[in-house]
Amino acid sequence: MTTANPTGTYAADTTADRAPHTRRLSTETKASFKTSELVAYLVAVVGVLVASQVVGGDDGHSDYFRADRAWLYIVILTVGYLVSRGLAKSGSRDPYDAK
Repeated sequence: MTTANPTGTYAADTTADRAPHTRRLSTETKASFKTSELVAYLVAVVGVLVASQVVGGDDGHSDYFRADRAWLYIVILTVGYLVSRGLAKSGSRDPYDAK
């Protein structure tokens, strides 16, 4: 229950049996930087870049893992990450009814 102060502002009910809280209307997924998906994505991107740098053409052979192929793999990883975040967010609008 809220009570009006003389200044006209409202304070939350702080009785011992109830903790003050705001009402949630729907659930929400974690922010992207708090998920393991982002960490896995960043590790995979760094792995592709390092592999592209390390694998090269030695002893007269052609370069097996050129930069254009590395960037193609990074684009594919990015699309996969965006799709996974989109799927995570699409199912997050369930009504929140925990009491």
